Amino acid sequence: MRVLFLGDIVGDTGREAVETYLAKTLEVWNPGLVIANGENAAAGRGMTRKIAERLFDLGIDIFTMGNHVWDNKDIFSFIDEDRRIVRPANYPEGTPGRGYTLVPVGGKTVAVINVMGRAFMGDYGCPFRKLDEILHEIESITTCVVVDVHAETTSEKLAIGWYLSGRVSAVLGTHTHVQTADERVLSGGTAYLTDVGMVGAADGVLGMRKDQAIQKFLTLMPVRFEVATGALQFCAVVVDIDQHGRAQRIERIRYVNEDLPKRNGY
Repeated sequence: MRVLFLGDIVGDTGREAVETYLAKTLEVWNPGLVIANGENAAAGRGMTRKIAERLFDLGIDIFTMGNHVWDNKDIFSFIDEDRRIVRPANYPEGTPGRGYTLVPVGGKTVAVINVMGRAFMGDYGCPFRKLDEILHEIESITTCVVVDVHAETTSEKLAIGWYLSGRVSAVLGTHTHVQTADERVLSGGTAYLTDVGMVGAADGVLGMRKDQAIQKFLTLMPVRFEVATGALQFCAVVVDIDQHGRAQRIERIRYVNEDLPKRNGY
């Protein structure tokens, strides 16, 4: 089984990058499941029903989210009913939506789990203990498990990776919008990458206008950030998983203002 995971899609520029690159990427890699982090898809903050449906139509199967999940209030109108959208599982009990979902893929079931880190992020529940709880719930259902760790620090993401080594198929980090180069399969058969990166504007700052980001750092005054435009960036990762739920290999994908993707390494 092959899983394609897209980094954080940022605003209309990110959606343009999905429209530009995803179809050819699907043709080249032929994944059985496509997951994307969608918490920034609506003007850089949150998700709407209309945007979600457009991105589903383009080939994304499942959205994970993060700390901006509630920033666009339209999400409340459909997150409970749509099992294709997964918000961080370590929000308090009673929070709308779900922290994981089960997806049929080629006769097997894949669990997609989303958790939030706590370091520099907020007072969320413990992601380690929440993951233990979910894995116990689904242990009789599937061994194919993909985890999106939406977190700020590399140390917390890597600690979760090692904590889950041999227990899940992949631990893939999101949130920082900068793709890291530490992809590997951990000793227990778990694919790991600290951050998948971003789908959006290549010449901004984390997908937002660079002049506004610079102004913020120079003045320390409030700035209303807007999504950057121009050259496109498409960051993703491909993970191959065997019938026992163990990762066989992981490969990063990164296209920046290029021609259509070419297949490398397979």
